[in-house]
Amino acid sequence: MKTSLLLLPLVAVSMLAANPAQAQAPSVGQRLAQSACAQCHSFDKGAPHGVGPNLYGLLGKPAAGGAGFTYSKQYVDAMKGKTWDRSLLDKWLTDTQSVAPGSTMAYFQDDPKKRAALIEYMQSLK
Repeated sequence: MKTSLLLLPLVAVSMLAANPAQAQAPSVGQRLAQSACAQCHSFDKGAPHGVGPNLYGLLGKPAAGGAGFTYSKQYVDAMKGKTWDRSLLDKWLTDTQSVAPGSTMAYFQDDPKKRAALIEYMQSLK
């Protein structure tokens, strides 16, 4: 009995190591993205676009540069020459209309901590 009780923690640790996805709970940013953004966007590498473009690997890419997604002329004109970085994404999530007037994205996040969590999650998608 003592031996089996001593082995129990080792078995639990080995099970977590064998499947690290189960060991990690979704981050706050991932939960926000899934609850607020997934209606229009996808987040997995190679996943199809939705109403909005796939956001996998967004940071570091040219704005309006998602291959296979059709952006509005207004959006393309407003985003010309911009590259997605943490600062631009923070501005975008705060007020899309100040970044790209005429944009049809309906999500805004007033809470800077939630924006930071979303941006952290987006940064992890690479």
